[in-house]
Amino acid sequence: MKNENPFNKKISKIINIILISLSAAIAAVLTAGTIYALTRPVNAEPVITLGREQAVQPQIISQTDDIRVFSGLGRLRIPLSNSTTLILSITFPYLANDITFSEELAAKVGSLKTIASDYFSALPEAELIQIDEDAAKQEILRRFNNSLRLGRISFLYFGDMLVID
Repeated sequence: MKNENPFNKKISKIINIILISLSAAIAAVLTAGTIYALTRPVNAEPVITLGREQAVQPQIISQTDDIRVFSGLGRLRIPLSNSTTLILSITFPYLANDITFSEELAAKVGSLKTIASDYFSALPEAELIQIDEDAAKQEILRRFNNSLRLGRISFLYFGDMLVID
């Protein structure tokens, strides 16, 4: 017959308690993190940054650089109040040799369109009639740059800007 040592039983019980407690703690941390992530605003700053954060500077474009114009947003048709529509084209220059920034722009076309649409559709009708184009450009530029991580836009140009009833 096998002789069981009570000391071994005690150690195995302690190990089981430790493992169950550790599993419960991990589950609690994951649940709390998920709830926190779901309640944060969409455009909130990162909570933790690993490594050195490199500040992304606006592109300084000189005459010798290969400059392209990003027109990937196309002509936006933004529904406004009172069944009016704003037609707007937004373009901006970028360096052709900045491949990572070019790829980020291509990947974020949808979110950039949404940013512009949200801005203009939230404006009161009285402000749309006599819109300050420079202030609108600066605000859209700020919002675009907040959503971009691999580069910055220096200038924005509005092509078509028509309000149609």
